[in-house]
Amino acid sequence: MALDWLNDTLTEEKVPVGKWAKSAVDWLIDNAGFIFDWLSVQLKTMIDAFLWVLNFPHPLIFIAGLTALAWYLKRGIVFPLFVALATLLILNQGYWTEMLQTLALVLSASIVCMAIGVPLGIAAGHSPRFSAAIRPVLDLMQTIPTFVYLIPALILFGLGMVPGLIATVIFALPAPIRLTELGIKSVPTQLIEAGKAFGATPSQLLLKVELPYAIPNIMAGLTQTIMLSLSMVVIAALVGAPGLGVPVVRALNTVNIAKGFEAGLVIVLVAILLDRFLRYEKRGDNA
Repeated sequence: MALDWLNDTLTEEKVPVGKWAKSAVDWLIDNAGFIFDWLSVQLKTMIDAFLWVLNFPHPLIFIAGLTALAWYLKRGIVFPLFVALATLLILNQGYWTEMLQTLALVLSASIVCMAIGVPLGIAAGHSPRFSAAIRPVLDLMQTIPTFVYLIPALILFGLGMVPGLIATVIFALPAPIRLTELGIKSVPTQLIEAGKAFGATPSQLLLKVELPYAIPNIMAGLTQTIMLSLSMVVIAALVGAPGLGVPVVRALNTVNIAKGFEAGLVIVLVAILLDRFLRYEKRGDNA
């Protein structure tokens, strides 16, 4: 009986978490709407700039340049051949424009994530208290369902690329923070002590000792950011962002297996290409 009474007491009055969240969003709209408008313009400008650059060359010239870059980086024939065949297949399947739109979104999200994530990761690597403080926030960002923060993002930024970019950044941001922190913490104590013995200032230690040693981890964070961003293309399509997520959503709505497989294959090819281009530890390989 006591347990039933306690259960009834707990369930009768619900803590208004949802109302608090709505009030917070309403307050932001009323008092900080101009900030979100300005941010939306800046992010859209960055995405449009990427789209202009990617769309400027003819697709075949773009493919030739990308293949040449692959050969320059890998100094082998296998990867450039794969780049050429993969991009030609994307062009053949009719998803070239969608691929460039997705690439612009992914590149924009990666720049924002790295610009925010690397400094925060450095701060977390130097401050255990700061690291402990942001750890639950990072866990929340990656575990909370995307649609929960997609709704306020849609209200604050409207339809289009920008809310998709914001949702992507929220989902992918923990990766560069955590991997940068790991890289900073993994710097051997002997290197730090040697730098201090030679009179290096904290900024010199960071720029000349810690960051060079942490570069592989930072590049791994960049790769993870790109992969996580690509996994959000379908979610971004739900709020009006163009790209490869649009045919996937349409295929899902119409149960079109062929279109869904084609778009999914293109997303996989783009992920493989970006991963191989940015895989830091493999830059010297011939594969």
